Amino acid sequence: MHICHVITRLIVGGAQENTLLTCEGLDARGHRVTLISGPTGGPEGSLVERARRGGYEFIELRELIRAVNPWMDARARRYLRMEFDRLRPEVVHTHSSKAGILGRFAARDARVPIVVHTVHGMSFNRTQPWVVRKLYAWLERKAAHRTHALVAVADAMIAQSVAAGICSAEKMQTIYSGMEVEHFDPSVCDRAAVRTQWGIAEADDVVVVGTIARLFRNKGYEQLLPIMAAAAQREPRLRFVWIGDGAQRARYQSELVRLGLTERTTLTGLVPPGQIRQLLAGFDILAHTSQWEGLPRTVVQAALMRVPSVAFNIDGTPEVITDGQTGRLVPLNDTAGFTTALLELAGNGDTRARMGQDGRAACLERFDWRRMVDQLEALYLCLAER
Repeated sequence: MHICHVITRLIVGGAQENTLLTCEGLDARGHRVTLISGPTGGPEGSLVERARRGGYEFIELRELIRAVNPWMDARARRYLRMEFDRLRPEVVHTHSSKAGILGRFAARDARVPIVVHTVHGMSFNRTQPWVVRKLYAWLERKAAHRTHALVAVADAMIAQSVAAGICSAEKMQTIYSGMEVEHFDPSVCDRAAVRTQWGIAEADDVVVVGTIARLFRNKGYEQLLPIMAAAAQREPRLRFVWIGDGAQRARYQSELVRLGLTERTTLTGLVPPGQIRQLLAGFDILAHTSQWEGLPRTVVQAALMRVPSVAFNIDGTPEVITDGQTGRLVPLNDTAGFTTALLELAGNGDTRARMGQDGRAACLERFDWRRMVDQLEALYLCLAER
């Protein structure tokens, strides 16, 4: 089959990694694959070079920008239709909010036989103003009418879509976001070397609490900073590591200074995706305070490295963490409860080790990227038979 994937941009992120793994897997199975993306820029990093090396056709459409711009959006829809008319794919599969809406409208304009969309995270969510949520929900309902099947990266996305009246549950299917689980092997990573880079000697009695997220609003740093301050006052062994970069870096650094946490916090900046597993090996606990999620890939990756997480109990997170068994779940924005859970794990190495073992065992098969590609291929073939 000829399968055309469309995504808004190829920054370093979960939806983007998911899409590239899908394209690579389908190409390896003998399908003709085309990937269309808008321009990629900003401090979050880029996966464009990986796309160019993928072995499939890659097209960058400069009109497909992330910001809402009626003039450019109309042009992007028109140019997408022109590409679909030229390529004549059997399947158009869209990802992310902007590409998901414009790509599905353009696919139906071009009479593409099969249109699929993946909900990596709801385009309307609790962090947005009421008017914005209503507008995006209306657009998603319109786009769903032009879609043959919607894939959700977590069961929670199906429940939220149905509750918002986007479509019926029968039109949706959960296919968990796939990862290169074979690369996340704690036995081949040098934990001591990583911690030495952070100024932590192997003999030091230090508990490292790490986070992996863009330094950006809604990633939970506004909640994480007071949690860190409260936990640091009660547990002198704690050290903190932030992996990532973003537009709010200077603001968050000022807060670290104000809270007296600069000496106990390491900011790595942006790192290549291939280095994440090595850095995770230096963590004892992952703190995940994001304000909205589809499926929290960093929590999965931490579990694969036998690192338990403390996270807010939202969206797809409880589909990764079993509270008390593979990590801890806390009600959204309960910073006091989060601090308590963090300190409990910090104080008990045996509990961390048990949760780490159980978490890795639970994630190895469920989130294998090859399983994801198998399920997507089966979905395309099922839709084609219909």
